[in-house]
Amino acid sequence: MTRPPLTLESSILIIGAGTWGCSTALHLARRGYRNVRVLDPFAVPSPIAAGNDINKIMEHKELKENHRDPKSVAFVTCTRAALKGWQTDPVFAPYFHETGFIVAASTPELIAHLKKQEIDPMQADFEDLQTPADFRNTMPPGVLTGDFPGWKGWLSRKDTGWIHARKAIVSAATEAKRLGVQFITGSPEGQVVELIYENGDVKGASTADGKRHMTDYTILAAGAGSDQLLDFEKQLRPTAWTISHIRMSPEEAQQYRNLPVLFNPGKGFFIEPDEDHHELKICDEHPGYCNFVEDFRRPGEERSVPFAREQIPLEAEARARSFLQETMPHLADRPLAFARICWDTDTVDRAFLIDRHPRYASLVVAVGGSGNGAMQMPAIGGFIVDALEGKLQDELSNVVRWRPEMAIDRDWHSTQNRHGGLHKVMNLQEIKEDEWTCINK
Repeated sequence: MTRPPLTLESSILIIGAGTWGCSTALHLARRGYRNVRVLDPFAVPSPIAAGNDINKIMEHKELKENHRDPKSVAFVTCTRAALKGWQTDPVFAPYFHETGFIVAASTPELIAHLKKQEIDPMQADFEDLQTPADFRNTMPPGVLTGDFPGWKGWLSRKDTGWIHARKAIVSAATEAKRLGVQFITGSPEGQVVELIYENGDVKGASTADGKRHMTDYTILAAGAGSDQLLDFEKQLRPTAWTISHIRMSPEEAQQYRNLPVLFNPGKGFFIEPDEDHHELKICDEHPGYCNFVEDFRRPGEERSVPFAREQIPLEAEARARSFLQETMPHLADRPLAFARICWDTDTVDRAFLIDRHPRYASLVVAVGGSGNGAMQMPAIGGFIVDALEGKLQDELSNVVRWRPEMAIDRDWHSTQNRHGGLHKVMNLQEIKEDEWTCINK
């Protein structure tokens, strides 16, 4: 089908006001597009957006020449552009904390895997961490008090750290609005219930209030909810992880400032307390939770359907506390102040999916963060607009293309090279009601 002409006056509808939706709105406005609307069932920042978080990891490292496979090159291209935005773009720079990043493991198998897959391919100065004292010395006295049983790791100090994702989303949306983007949020007026199909193309979206939002172009960037609106032919698997916070005193928060992120992909990670509420985020690490139900498009098959909940399974809390016992045992028994399940969307190969739809000429899909979407915020919208304009660079477009052939006979239970927990994808359908935390807000 022939694409309609794209001009700066074309009407463009973005479905989703999360990390990628707000970034896309900002980049469209900066390029001079004057008729951009964004729909979302929640006001920015959406409580169900994966990027609505006090902090997310930001990590960028260049590849060595002998490790330049297409997928790795595409990912590094994205993170390089994102890093530049975090460092120089006034909309995003206040929310990047270049504190450093520790990656570590505590089993021989995972240590060997990290060295081969994460350390050796990268052009970076890594400091070896071989003993408990090495780990403790990366942070002020009294922060890391654990025994670090079997731990080995590497510390990088440059171009790594964390971002205040929630504030960055708000900043992007605020600037997009200032430049003329219209945000229609809240339920029912911003809640998209279906796409509008006319003459073999997508011509807009209908919202829960009965309104039809007709448009020249539609960009679907609704994160884990995207495949409820469009058949992605098994390319997307909504997958959830578990976030937990413990409250710190103002004095503790000051002591824990400017810490490198500590990440063990077999155990969990933590990031320094946020400056507003003095809450320290600790997450257990695992291949993810899915919510498997029958696929309404393919009877007899299963699919994962996301839902919002500000609690986590008790087993996830136990894993987070086990991580604390090994790293900061003085905090291991402190009550949780907040917890929630956080949904992202995995593609088959964990590469992003950013492309014009092969059958609907006016539809662009921008999904599949696969656990790495939030840190892309400053630049990802530019790549999405490039896809809309038909000029996405080859080293990206060949990797992030529409690729359902990779999802034939997809194993929904694949760990996708993730570690920790029970070493399997877990099913939230199997968690009983009394097996969730009960945190008083």
